[in-house]
Amino acid sequence: MKEYIVSSISLEPHGNIPNNPHLPLLFYRQVFYDSSNLEQQFKEAFAKHNWRGSWTNGVFNYHHYHSKSHEVLGVAAGSATLILGGPGGEEAEVKAGDMVVLPAGTGHCRKSASPDFSVVGAYPKGQENYDICTEDDEVEEKQQNIRQVPLPETDPVAGKDGPLLQHWK
Repeated sequence: MKEYIVSSISLEPHGNIPNNPHLPLLFYRQVFYDSSNLEQQFKEAFAKHNWRGSWTNGVFNYHHYHSKSHEVLGVAAGSATLILGGPGGEEAEVKAGDMVVLPAGTGHCRKSASPDFSVVGAYPKGQENYDICTEDDEVEEKQQNIRQVPLPETDPVAGKDGPLLQHWK
């Protein structure tokens, strides 16, 4: 692992996508020195730092969020444009080696992607039982869930000394 740039974005609610009122979304650019086998590198880092339930796939092409868990997405291959925060939210370009940490409630959607685009996703230990919420869900109930999601104990790639713990207090 190398020194990488981490930026944060605080998102306001967009329609029926609540976003997180207290925690910013975190972007990590080019997390690993070695760009070969990023899928395995992300899975190993997440497991080492107690981010569980990992899977490899894409990002849904509809706006959704998780009210019972935080989520990390490590871009294992390709590139994509994601819409973050719900309809009218921030558009972000991601590419292989980048990582996005979504606090509970943060809307996300794939706008476009290269044919080889894939991400490794995971959740903090104890939050693997995530839900998939959409604009059609009752927001008030979901906001109660979001307020109850505990902070992760570790950063998904840097452990107890990682930037997540500095940004999320």
